[in-house]
Amino acid sequence: MNKTRAFALIPAAGMGKRMGASMNKQYLQLGGIPIVARTLQVFQDSPLISGIILVIPEDEIPYCRREVVEKYRFSKVLDVVSGGSERQHSVLNGLQALQDHTAPDDIILIHDGVRPFIDELILQQSIDLATTGVGALVAVQTKDTIKVVHDGTVVSTPDRSTLWQAQTPQSFKFGQILAAHHQALQEGFLGTDDCSLLERFNGTVRIVNGSYRNIKITTPEDLVLAEAFLNQTAGGRP
Repeated sequence: MNKTRAFALIPAAGMGKRMGASMNKQYLQLGGIPIVARTLQVFQDSPLISGIILVIPEDEIPYCRREVVEKYRFSKVLDVVSGGSERQHSVLNGLQALQDHTAPDDIILIHDGVRPFIDELILQQSIDLATTGVGALVAVQTKDTIKVVHDGTVVSTPDRSTLWQAQTPQSFKFGQILAAHHQALQEGFLGTDDCSLLERFNGTVRIVNGSYRNIKITTPEDLVLAEAFLNQTAGGRP
């Protein structure tokens, strides 16, 4: 029997408007190296990961192959494919690109291209949980009180102990998440993340405890915090 393998799908097709930079956020320098390259390095180095699909805007594919994949020798990158109009469409493009490389029970870790501080333990826990047939959602409990607001007026205050902040990776059996994406496409449903597709179609999603360091770099303030995290590591190397 073939051993179940794990693959990473890295969507990095966003335009990064909140960053206010002259280039897309995934190529901004973090310690002298593009953010997306630092993210890819985690999966390149992990013995848990058999291959990587990177999803980026179509017009950036030659640049990304040359300045990221080839420059930093990411040998596990199986393909660089074009994104869609929404993140969900980009992920589906990536899943379709993986069909020739995976079996239905292989594990797919879908991880934001601008979350470079994910660690090996969380990857292992995500894979182990997804292997049982549930969606594995990396998340942290919210630190702040959350208010539900309509038209500028607070209407309720949810119990903070029940609120979790979703991160990535979000991990699934390949056949399971591909079917959920196809069904969402057929029904015109656009979810807020990949787990929301599984939730909608009666799948079970369970939590993997994440890290408050596992930030998504989307604003200038995030980049400052990321530099601080990087400076805490030995030599600031990827």
